[in-house]
Amino acid sequence: MNKVLLHLSRIFLGFIFLIAGLNGYFVIFDSEPFIATSPEAMALFKFEYLLIFEKFLEIVCGVLLLSNRFVPLALAILSPIVANIFLLHLILDHSLLVLAVILVIMYSYLLFCYRKSFKSILEKKPSH
Repeated sequence: MNKVLLHLSRIFLGFIFLIAGLNGYFVIFDSEPFIATSPEAMALFKFEYLLIFEKFLEIVCGVLLLSNRFVPLALAILSPIVANIFLLHLILDHSLLVLAVILVIMYSYLLFCYRKSFKSILEKKPSH
């Protein structure tokens, strides 16, 4: 049961970030996005290079999660992105708050499952 939930969480997050990243490039190139975007979120990206870089990271991390490669690295990279998504929908745009909460729950579950990978960065004194 735990392995099934782990794989479903990883695949769900990978799919969400891959699709959101690709959708962001439609916005960047002034095309009609295939998924509606939050005007509040787009207003935060006054400088286009920030949106380009964030969407690039979302695509890369989505592919890493879907391919089950470098999952702890993908989780580390996605930490500030997930926090930003949650806070944006909690404070500014409540339209996708349910999805943001589900995202945080699944992300937190994956962090819990991969907690041994992050143990060394939380040491008070490094071993070297």
